[in-house]
Order: sequence, then C-alpha cells, then structure tokens
Amino acid sequence: MKQQYTGKLRCITCGDTESFEFNDDKSYIKCVKCGREYLGGYNELLSYNQEEIEVIKGQIQADAEDYIKKSLQNAFKGSKLFKIK
Repeated sequence: MKQQYTGKLRCITCGDTESFEFNDDKSYIKCVKCGREYLGGYNELLSYNQEEIEVIKGQIQADAEDYIKKSLQNAFKGSKLFKIK
C-alpha cells in the first residue's frame, strides 16, 4: 500500500492548480492567475475542493481493500479450511 497520496487543489474560480501565493501559516491564499483571495486560507480552499478529496479517499479505500485481501490470502495460503474470494 502506498505511504503517501497526493492531489492538487484547484482555484474554484479559474481551475488553476499551480498559481497560488500564501503566507507562512497558510491562513491567506491568493490565486495569482485570476486574483481570487481565500481569506479563510488553506481550510477554505480545502472546503471548495471536496470533490478532489473524495477521489483520493476512493484511491485509499481501494488500495486498503486490496492490501487486506492480499494479506489474508497470504495468511491462509495452503489452508483447506479457508478460501478468500
């Protein structure tokens, strides 16, 4: 299973994923491309990108299911009493 999952947050106005300016504690973020300001900072940007977060959650869930299934198959390999589908 992967140790780290990444995604790109996008500006809700222009859709850009690369042109953000922010202060040190990320309490203020600005999209340089369109000028949109996120006064709520990183948390506000996250709230607008819930769709991207759900995609990453789906990837984690699928990887976890595969990892658990493979682990169980290896644990019961050669057993005549248990079969993992």
